[in-house]
Formats: sequence, structure tokens, C-alpha cells
Amino acid sequence: MDFGYSLTPSSRIDLDKVDTTLFHKLVAMEPDVKKCIACGSCTASCSAGKFIKTSLRQAIINLQNGKNKEALTAIESCMFCGKCTMICPRGIN
Repeated sequence: MDFGYSLTPSSRIDLDKVDTTLFHKLVAMEPDVKKCIACGSCTASCSAGKFIKTSLRQAIINLQNGKNKEALTAIESCMFCGKCTMICPRGIN
């Protein structure tokens, strides 16, 4: 059936072939990360995010999708201030 649109091959993620080892290591260290609902509160409260592109939410999503390099890029400018943990509605550390 043709719906009039198609996905480009570069935007497709085959989750059966993705290496999620790093995400599972993170879950073993911090099980609460599985509670993330990707609301964006952490990113909105981030002091570094106003000046540099940083996003804890995007990092978690990238790790779940096996995009480890992109996850590192999303959090490498983190200042470890802890605002994200204070604002998180799910209480993720």
C-alpha cells in the first residue's frame, strides 16, 4: 500500500541489529534510566544547554538506539551541576 511518502534509508534503525551493550551497562549501574519518559525537563533545566548543545534526554535515546557516539556528543559538555536530577518528574539520578 502506498501512503505517498517513504523513509530515507539513513533514518531507519533496525533495532534487531543494534548493539545496545552500553545502554544495558548503564541500566545495570542506574536502573532508573529505564523510567525516562523523554519529557525534556532535564534538557530545559540544563545550564550548559543554553550555550552548548547538550541533552541528557537525547543521550538516553541514542544509547537505546545503539548510537553510542551520538550519545557521547549529547552529554560531553555536561557540567554535573545536578539540576536535571532535581527537576526530573520520574526521579532519575
